[in-house]
Amino acid sequence: MNKNVPLIESYLDELFPDPKCELIYHNDYELLIAIMLSAQSTDKRVNSVTPILFSKYSLEELSRADLTDLENIIHSVGSFHKKAIYTKEIAKRLINEFDGKVPTDREVLESFPGIGRKTVNVFLSEYYGLPEIAVDTHVDRVSKRLKLAYSNDDVLKIEKKLQRHFKKEDWGKRHLQLVLFGRYYCKAIKPECSNCKLRDICRNKKDF
Repeated sequence: MNKNVPLIESYLDELFPDPKCELIYHNDYELLIAIMLSAQSTDKRVNSVTPILFSKYSLEELSRADLTDLENIIHSVGSFHKKAIYTKEIAKRLINEFDGKVPTDREVLESFPGIGRKTVNVFLSEYYGLPEIAVDTHVDRVSKRLKLAYSNDDVLKIEKKLQRHFKKEDWGKRHLQLVLFGRYYCKAIKPECSNCKLRDICRNKKDF
């Protein structure tokens, strides 16, 4: 284990003692679709469209929805042409193959359009409390800056390294903490380094 992990864990616990997923959802399919929509977007933008989307359409209705209308609703999240198609197709598969219930099998979930490993990890961790670590842009950046991963590691390598660094029972919590730390403190542009207790171990400290 990286010798700095206890310091990192302590600071993350100080900043985010009870981290929560910031996506708004009320059931399994709403969460799955919301995570898919958040790709290359932000939770804030997704949260601005999903209440409209899910109040207008049930899962059954989503499976038959007009794509143009879906595009108009989710336009602000970006890549709305593809994401409208993904939303409709996900709803179709859930209705036709799974009786409206999101499956928990990883391989099955990753066969859904627009659903990759990161989305599956977030979904399984958030909805079912399973031990998973999802590597998004925030986790990628923070892990590399804090020397939990090498600068040239891909997301799968980072995921495996984080799994070794942290206790399995803490994976879901650490994932959320790293996301929130990257979102609000260790930002891509103008990170808030002056008061950061991890500055001395940061790979990029000389750049700030």
